[in-house]
Amino acid sequence: MTSQKLDLYNGQKMDLIGLGTWKSNPGEVQAAVETAIDCGYRHIDCAWLYQNEDEIGDAIQVKINQGVVKREELFIVSKLWHIFHDPKDVRTGFSESLKALKLDYIDLYHMHSPMGYQKISQNDYAGSDRSIGVEMKTDQVMFPTDENGPLCSNVDYMDTWKEMEKLVDEGLVKSIGISNFNQYQIDRVCKEGKIKPAAHQIELHPYLTQIDMVEFCQKKGIAVTAYSPFGSPDRPWKPEDEKPIYSNPVIKNIATKLGKSPFQVILRYLNQRNISAVPKSATAKNIQSNIQVFDFKLSADEMNSISALNKEWRAVNFEWDRGHQFFPFAENYKE
Repeated sequence: MTSQKLDLYNGQKMDLIGLGTWKSNPGEVQAAVETAIDCGYRHIDCAWLYQNEDEIGDAIQVKINQGVVKREELFIVSKLWHIFHDPKDVRTGFSESLKALKLDYIDLYHMHSPMGYQKISQNDYAGSDRSIGVEMKTDQVMFPTDENGPLCSNVDYMDTWKEMEKLVDEGLVKSIGISNFNQYQIDRVCKEGKIKPAAHQIELHPYLTQIDMVEFCQKKGIAVTAYSPFGSPDRPWKPEDEKPIYSNPVIKNIATKLGKSPFQVILRYLNQRNISAVPKSATAKNIQSNIQVFDFKLSADEMNSISALNKEWRAVNFEWDRGHQFFPFAENYKE
């Protein structure tokens, strides 16, 4: 089964279901991507931060060389990490991803968040780096901090954005997007930038429905992608007593009624709101199941009952970044 697609404002088409790759362990992500492409996936969500783009690139090349897929049929997404926000470093961060993915261009390149960090070598850093469930393969500190919090670069995200626009001008990127921005920040990018964001990737699931943000973006012609659509139940900092979203009785009852899995119901809920989703899985059965969501439809009542589960709960709350001048989730945000 192949995914249905979402139209971007610039004419590109993005699959409604993509494969997420955060926390896919070394040695398993290549197999996961190869399986996904065999199952009909064409949208692969990557990031420099995940430290596994080299294996993803290997998988893509295997499937292209086998004749399973053509490069132009794929929609490859990556993200610029915080330590590359300085305009002089944007090209470095991008080039590392492009080289690892073994591609000539990237379809959609996001700014991972509006918050920049100082770029510090591991050799010049006395502290310990934060673990987010990935094996570090870089000599750069991914989350530089001191006793007062994150070591911010104070680079204005608009300066970063304008450098990313050059990647589009040069044909290295088809579209640029944003991730984890607030409405003020999005408005600013739209007003001050030359290129409007094609998409906004945010945490989005039944416990964080983001109704206002989705409406805000869609009215501006900015597509929305949901990361952690199941609430990231395998994240390293998850409390032991946390009950996963997919175990919620409302979702389970709908799934039973329709003869679908709770995961499929969640993904269908997002897709019916014209939101693409990038669920992560490394098992062939789940990879295949996650894309089999286009042969049924949720009723208006079922959609409303899932939306009613919203509790403004974030699995990834970026608390370690609180205090950054561009922290997007601050109350009464101002610049």
